[in-house]
Amino acid sequence: MAAAVSERVELAKLCTSRDWSKAIRVLDSLLDRSCTIQDICNRAFCYSQLELHKHVVKDCDRALQLDPALLQAYILKGRALSALGRKGDAVLAWEKGYEHAVNQSADLKQLLELEVLLTNAKQDKTEASENHADSTSTVSVLDSVSRVNGESNEISQNQKSLRDALKNSSRSNGTSDASCKPNRSLDLPSCFSSEAKRKEKLDCKINGSLHVLDDSESESKSCETSLTGSESSIICTKPSDMAETSSKLSNKVVAQSEMSNGVTHNEVTDDTRKNKKACVTKLSKNRSISVDFRLSRGIAQVNEGKYAQAVSIFDQILRENPNYPEALIGRGTAYAFQRELDAAITDFSKAIEANPSAGEAWKRRGQARAALGESDKAIADLTKALEFERNSADVLHERGIVNFKFKDFEAAVVDLSSCVKLDKDNKSAYTYLGLALFSVGEYQRAEEAHLKAIQLDRNFLEAWAHLTQFYHELAKPMKASECLVQVMQIDKMYAKAYHLRGLLLHGMGEHRKAIKELSAGLSIEFPNVECLYLRGSCYHAIGEYGDAVKDYDAALDLELDSMEKFVLQCLAFYQKEIALYTASKANSEFSWFDIDGDIDPLFKEYWCKRLHPKNVCEKVYRQPRLRDSLKKGKLRRQDFTVTKQKTVLLLAADSIGKKIQYDCPGFLPNRRQHRMAGLAAIEIAQKVSKAWRALRAELKGATVKSTKRAGRRERISLPSQNRGGDCCSTSSSVETSSSYGTTEERLSGRPKLSWQDVYSLAVKWRQISEPCDPIVWINKLSEEFNAGFGSHTPMILGQAKVVRYFPNYERTLNIVKAVMKERSYVHSKSDCLIDLTKDGKLEDALGINFALGCYMSRE
Repeated sequence: MAAAVSERVELAKLCTSRDWSKAIRVLDSLLDRSCTIQDICNRAFCYSQLELHKHVVKDCDRALQLDPALLQAYILKGRALSALGRKGDAVLAWEKGYEHAVNQSADLKQLLELEVLLTNAKQDKTEASENHADSTSTVSVLDSVSRVNGESNEISQNQKSLRDALKNSSRSNGTSDASCKPNRSLDLPSCFSSEAKRKEKLDCKINGSLHVLDDSESESKSCETSLTGSESSIICTKPSDMAETSSKLSNKVVAQSEMSNGVTHNEVTDDTRKNKKACVTKLSKNRSISVDFRLSRGIAQVNEGKYAQAVSIFDQILRENPNYPEALIGRGTAYAFQRELDAAITDFSKAIEANPSAGEAWKRRGQARAALGESDKAIADLTKALEFERNSADVLHERGIVNFKFKDFEAAVVDLSSCVKLDKDNKSAYTYLGLALFSVGEYQRAEEAHLKAIQLDRNFLEAWAHLTQFYHELAKPMKASECLVQVMQIDKMYAKAYHLRGLLLHGMGEHRKAIKELSAGLSIEFPNVECLYLRGSCYHAIGEYGDAVKDYDAALDLELDSMEKFVLQCLAFYQKEIALYTASKANSEFSWFDIDGDIDPLFKEYWCKRLHPKNVCEKVYRQPRLRDSLKKGKLRRQDFTVTKQKTVLLLAADSIGKKIQYDCPGFLPNRRQHRMAGLAAIEIAQKVSKAWRALRAELKGATVKSTKRAGRRERISLPSQNRGGDCCSTSSSVETSSSYGTTEERLSGRPKLSWQDVYSLAVKWRQISEPCDPIVWINKLSEEFNAGFGSHTPMILGQAKVVRYFPNYERTLNIVKAVMKERSYVHSKSDCLIDLTKDGKLEDALGINFALGCYMSRE
């Protein structure tokens, strides 16, 4: 009890000296022990003095959850929303407060204050110029409060003149320009990437974070706005008045309202006006006011993207006090924006050492660690932050995103679901919740979450993009296309939309249309490794090998900042080599196209595993350059003349190929794949029919002449001529190009087809249909690879349920159980026999029922 009283005495002293950041720390300590509505409002008031408007809104919302009729919370919230540029939301808050005030009529002063605020807000709406309304809003609010409190118009004029003096003073110090520029943005928790800076604002409090104004704030706002929080700290008041104000802090929020608008209990006399310059000079020597002011300036520099200047300001503060946690967090955030993540983590760690209860420092460090890929440490820090800020929607949001990005989808669903319960208007949380729900197979709930994010903001481009991907993955191309139309209507310069449309068209076999979309995206955002790689593969597929090689080379030349993009860069190397190989075979007979026979097993293995190509470059001979193929006349323009026979053949192929289409989620209808599958089926039928006729002729005692004629039609298999000359082929010197049947069989005039000969035809057509997919015979790879890598189709990857194959999971599990029960043994990974009849192993295995739980959760 004595400690609490002592803290409240300290709180009063801190407010008297206008040391708002330290006052917030004391209030944090009080709220940790006992959460009272009055202290929440007190902290909101302190935040308002530091212009941390988002935290004002957060505390007011928290107070209103506890007491929906708390008028002061509506007043403070409305002012904060107005300062953030959200005029409509501010009016709604005041209207709701006014409704409660009229019904209860308990505090007539606050009722009148709300009435004046509403009247002035509505008058501002009707003014011709929005910029004029912004520049006069502070004065109108001050005037209205003065009228409510019975103050004379002269006081309002005095305050205006003092504000003008402060404005001029700030200009002389070079501070006026900083607050007039547009803010930068941030995407969390990988919040320190350049791409993310367009998306979401950093909201940090002095008591452990930085604050960024919303994009909706006018760029024309003068330095008057940036000094609003310091205004009341500089206005002179008598010590007796300040004592009275501080004594009321823990009991009367009315005093806070007066102070937050720069209104003091004493009248500003003529002598005061004459000596205001001296007064300002005197107060500027006060260390706490100076620190808070410099912290605000540092915050402004971070908001405007001037990170070096922000670091310089925080350095000055830290030279005076090396362990000042607010400055450490501010500098750490500036470092993080500059991608100096190690330096940022160091500052956040020092802030935690100086103030272990600074929850914002734990959160920021968690975000920085997430950006470095330190998932466990990031989650630990964010979990710790939740201990200091229980039920914080913000921290739950951050931890949910980190869990999602590190593929802990179930934990992400829990965190993000909790977040949207606390913050029903968090559109980012809803769209990430949709992504996490999709990953765990909750498709209906995932769609609802994405749609909710769009309902909250029809112009939320990320939500539209995620919904497009959702429909794409479920193989609903019409709905995906409709979403992209909406995106284009919102922003035609949104490069990601062109990439998504190109990806969709590529998946449907419309490679030429995809090239147009990807080219449009690259004209907006170049370089973009995803667009370059995908466009290169589209050129590759349609036989434009020169353009394909250019795009692959462009992708290889980029400097990338993420592992996912680096994987695409590795694939670009392998795809370029395959494109060069295909170009060298383009005008040869189809049977000479033989990736399995001509390409080195090491190359194919690294290609399939998406490994770094260093070893391949050192050990495997490269394919001939494209101009070498051109010089040798190997690459000629194809004859695309459509004849009646070709038309009949293609129509037949399309008709047959459509029958391979799966009518289930995840499988897009792909015209190119259908046609290639149809052509493969026709060629297989031709070869089988030919072999069957030859066999029938032999059985019937066909003549020797007919046998010789049949032999001439078959090409004898010769050694691979790829690259030409010794040590030039990527295949073994004794290895031959795979064909159908053996040389001995063909010389004897008795062609035969093995099962592998038949399937080789289908494999070649599949390799041609989509060169991005590494389709190879695993028995022509290394023994290690042949042991099983790549020969299985996953139904579950970690926690993610593969949309195409997971519906077969329960049936597959039941079959496996039946086999285990029948045989009573299984083989381990090292191929050792495991006897299931001992130690109840069989009963344990048969008791596994994961699939049932997954399906129940989907329903």
